Amino acid sequence: MRRDYRLETARRVKFISDVLDAACVNGIVYGNSGGKDSALVGILCKLACGDTVGLMMPCGSKQNYETDKTDAEAIAAQFDIAARVVDLSDVKTALANAAGKAAQLTDSAAANIAPRLRMAALYAVATSEHRLVAGTGNRSEGYLGYFTKWGDGAYDFNPIADLTVTEIYEFLRFLGAPDSVISKAPSAGLFDGQTDVGELGIAYKSVDEFLLGGNADEQTKAVMERLHQASEHKRSLPITYENF
Repeated sequence: MRRDYRLETARRVKFISDVLDAACVNGIVYGNSGGKDSALVGILCKLACGDTVGLMMPCGSKQNYETDKTDAEAIAAQFDIAARVVDLSDVKTALANAAGKAAQLTDSAAANIAPRLRMAALYAVATSEHRLVAGTGNRSEGYLGYFTKWGDGAYDFNPIADLTVTEIYEFLRFLGAPDSVISKAPSAGLFDGQTDVGELGIAYKSVDEFLLGGNADEQTKAVMERLHQASEHKRSLPITYENF
């Protein structure tokens, strides 16, 4: 059943306001990547809190400086969201070089440096300006574990975690977001040419048909179950002696 996005907007704006009130803060910071999820989070946060800042954080990928930057700026301009830039490219190179002296970094380890640096930057700004960090992960990514532990998987609150990718797109169309954001292929922008589908080996449409209606062929179910089980540690609290 299609959601009532007018009602969803009102409820999520209230949720964000309540979270801010409970934390006794009046500001938000989030990563404005130019993608669909960050666009929706930014819009909702701005509706709830005038003092919302979106950080654009290029980190080595050419795409970060081109289409991502253009789309991030378009969202910020259309919805009057404050935009700042924190260029992390040199920091990523320095950290990769330093860690590379202790171990030979795998492609996955190197790629995940960027989202962890971005979250560090978000919390540096949040702590300095008494803000909360808004998360931008959706339900489809969460189920598959397609996020970086202690990177984009870390935040103070997330107003879209229950929405599938299909619903994210519907919500953005309702809110009148730029078509350039809605129409481009989902990508974490971790390296040039990277796409979510290319890495996952499964389309979000198939994932969402299963999550929303339980419909999927056996091959799709098998891929989803494998990814879900392998990423369970990302959705759990750290293991300690007390709860081992």
